[in-house]
Amino acid sequence: MKFCSLCGAGVELRIPGDDSRPRHVCTQCGTIHYENPKLVIGSIPVWEDKILLCKRAIEPRHGLWTLPGGFMENGESAGQAAIRETFEEAHARVELDDLYSMYSLPHINQVHLFFRARLLNLDFAPGIESLEVRLFSEAEIPWEELAFRPVRFSLKHFFAERTQGRFSLHVGELSPPSLAI
Repeated sequence: MKFCSLCGAGVELRIPGDDSRPRHVCTQCGTIHYENPKLVIGSIPVWEDKILLCKRAIEPRHGLWTLPGGFMENGESAGQAAIRETFEEAHARVELDDLYSMYSLPHINQVHLFFRARLLNLDFAPGIESLEVRLFSEAEIPWEELAFRPVRFSLKHFFAERTQGRFSLHVGELSPPSLAI
């Protein structure tokens, strides 16, 4: 950040009084500009024994598979974001169940949240950010072609717990990945 969004003057990075972190502070009006993590919200859409995945048409991780999800918008709830992102990426309508997983990725300032969801019908198709959308059984999941670690961990937990017939919330913090995802 170089300029204040309130008055247009330059900003400097410093620790304001009564704070413990460097912030962008306007040199003219004194406005403190806080930067907060982005929320990535998605769903785990289920139809019978299969999960709906999307093949990414955009970077990062173009051409790899993921659960439908994306950045939460201002003015919406986490549940609304999950429903919207599922529709945008897969033109799929879902009914949400409980929040299933939450992974903090402090190295990229993101928090990923996934809800369990039920597909309402089989009327789905790729959205503008997807090359392909498809239902996968556990045995068919392209594990080596999954785009993101929170997706992989959420699916591993989901399939393990599904056999038990009950689900719990999974919370974790992920360090920067090694060369292998």
